[in-house]
Amino acid sequence: MSLPHAILTALLEKPSSGLELTRRFDRSIGYFWSSTHQQIYRELGKLEQAGQIRALPAAAPARGQKKEYEVLPAGREELAAWVALPEDPRPVRDPLLLRMRAAAVVGVNGMGAELRRHLALHESQLAEYRGIEERDFTPAPTTDEGRLRHLVLRGGIDLETFWIGWLTRAIGELDAP
Repeated sequence: MSLPHAILTALLEKPSSGLELTRRFDRSIGYFWSSTHQQIYRELGKLEQAGQIRALPAAAPARGQKKEYEVLPAGREELAAWVALPEDPRPVRDPLLLRMRAAAVVGVNGMGAELRRHLALHESQLAEYRGIEERDFTPAPTTDEGRLRHLVLRGGIDLETFWIGWLTRAIGELDAP
């Protein structure tokens, strides 16, 4: 996934200012595609230059007023074309896995504590995702849009569940005599 496509998606869901977009990224899209505020503002400029978004006209001109952006037809076409592209799965590239491989060579000193720390982080993230699911997806969605959003969240829930199970097993293996 690329940042421009994430921004187009967010703007199609709701026209927003750059500040509103960064807040929305922090609360939702950022769970699976993170970016800095500077990256978002830079991409907004590029998308506007490419004719894919535009700043909505302000009701009354005011100094320092936030620009609110909307997606133009060219942006919607770009996003639709991107959605239709085939893409192969990406291999897992997690530094913790590489560190465990290195620990097999240099010793496991401190690895147990790090695994426990990761376990706590994944448990916290899972609790947050489940809270979002309870708040936003009860009762179950009945539209394609709602079901797709719920599936994205379920993917996050399933990944966190995987990591919790795997980390629990890894800690057990490391603690075994």
